[in-house]
Amino acid sequence: MSESATCSGSSLAAGEPLAGTATEGTSWLAVEVRGSWGRDAVVDSGLLETVRGRLEEFPGKVLLVRRPDRRQGVTLIRATGDERGGTAVRQELGSLEELSGAELDAGDPVPGPIVLVCAHGRRDACCARLGPPLFDALAPLLAPERLWQSSHLGGHRFAPNVLVLPHGIQLGRIPLARAAEVAGLLEDGRIPLDLYRGRTLYGPPEQAAEIAVRVVTGCDGIADLRLVSHEGDLVVFETPDGELAARVEQRPGPKVPVSCGADPEPTAGWSAAIESAA
Repeated sequence: MSESATCSGSSLAAGEPLAGTATEGTSWLAVEVRGSWGRDAVVDSGLLETVRGRLEEFPGKVLLVRRPDRRQGVTLIRATGDERGGTAVRQELGSLEELSGAELDAGDPVPGPIVLVCAHGRRDACCARLGPPLFDALAPLLAPERLWQSSHLGGHRFAPNVLVLPHGIQLGRIPLARAAEVAGLLEDGRIPLDLYRGRTLYGPPEQAAEIAVRVVTGCDGIADLRLVSHEGDLVVFETPDGELAARVEQRPGPKVPVSCGADPEPTAGWSAAIESAA
């Protein structure tokens, strides 16, 4: 398949913006499951019924994760995001069977960002093709316990996709040549704004507004902004220099396949323009 025929290649060629395309969520559970994952990672990956039931009851987003170098044990990562960064804890189990009785909020605090790279090939070919090379490029740059391959993160056509926990930072279209730059910024608590899809703490209009405010102010620190209000189409953020408002508008996007093998279909996106100091 040529690059232009893939969903990620089509989206890039059509100029589809990244801003406002992040998934939504503040509560995450990452579970180490080695081997291949089915299309629906939790349902179709051959997990024991008791384990699957426990994961389906979790009040948040469940992701399966793996590392090619891991052969023993099962890592659980519980992350909760907020505007200042959030918290994450990690615990080790002897086997997946132990998960059904595990205290999911237990564990040792994880210092620094946890970087998840989507490599869910059964869900989309672009994630299978672009995710593992990015993981390999990041591997020498990040501590092993803070870098994982992940199941579906949302938005195949923006592959390679990265989710940074617990902060809820989602990035897309990361070139391999920029792996060191991206890793360095994340380690410093900063965001590569041109690769930024949005903060999962917010809905799409707030995501687009936040990115617009960050771009115009240069505020790339994860904790630099705080959402003040969203009334109608006006979104206000508190910045280190005071409040700034952005007016958001939903607009038709390009007609592209949202997944490899799918027919092109209309998309919608969000634009945001800085209005004034609020």
